[in-house]
Amino acid sequence: MSDAAAPERVIDVRTFWQAVGLRAVGTAIVTAEAGDGPRGFLALSATHLSAEPPLMMISVDKKTSALQTILDAGHFAINYLASGQADLAGPFGGKGELKGADRFQLGHWGRLATGAPALEGAAGVIDCRVEEVIERFGTAIILGRVVDFSATPDVTPLVSYKGGTL
Repeated sequence: MSDAAAPERVIDVRTFWQAVGLRAVGTAIVTAEAGDGPRGFLALSATHLSAEPPLMMISVDKKTSALQTILDAGHFAINYLASGQADLAGPFGGKGELKGADRFQLGHWGRLATGAPALEGAAGVIDCRVEEVIERFGTAIILGRVVDFSATPDVTPLVSYKGGTL
């Protein structure tokens, strides 16, 4: 890299996702359950916000069907997949024929403190109560207070990188 400033590029949606794909992150499925049953989606943005108070942050496209379930339930769980659970990423990412609650036919699901679906055998599950919702640019940024978690020792996490999993 040189010291001279380069001209700013116009970043379209496809280029944005290419750039974001450069970060290696734990592959996660965000889940919730309300009166319409369990719902979940492959989370492209799930991270910590603060330790005091213990807060996680997810971003959800407002067109995602699970958003209303999260808002109605007032909770969500972030399920970080283990390497042996790669077959769940596609369906929860909208690929294939399974939609809505039918996706939960895959895997074995339990519950933690909030009642949100928690994937058994996941590398880890972080259970949160919705604390705040911020809407920006067609996205809901949801802050959740961590109220419980579980971890499966001695598993390798499934990592997403450049649009694929490792």
